[in-house]
Amino acid sequence: MNLESPTKVVDKSPEEVYQFLMNVENFETLMPENTKFEKINDTRFLFALKGMPEIVLDLKEGVPHSKVVLGAASDKLPFTLTGNITQIEEKKSEVQLLFEGEFNPMMSMMIKGPITKFIETLASNLDRIDS
Repeated sequence: MNLESPTKVVDKSPEEVYQFLMNVENFETLMPENTKFEKINDTRFLFALKGMPEIVLDLKEGVPHSKVVLGAASDKLPFTLTGNITQIEEKKSEVQLLFEGEFNPMMSMMIKGPITKFIETLASNLDRIDS
């Protein structure tokens, strides 16, 4: 299952967006309201959307100023969440979130709606990045 957020333009340089996304603690500010969030360590956090099980994400990869990849820590829900960052101007970037996971058809049907809404919320909250 591959899902894409709408592209979000933020008034920050790619470096600022990258640094923000590489700090897992900052994902709390991007989360939908009423989402459980807990930083586990510098590269791992736990979150739970309403009506969904708790999910632990690990910071898997960072390509300076262009890409940040988070992945599920559990093999039960194998997926990645990638933030692609593209420079538009010196202090303006485009960010798009991509969700990629391998789920059986029943699971895909159940989670597609909540996950789509989730990544759209994360993307729309990117304007909360402050430096």
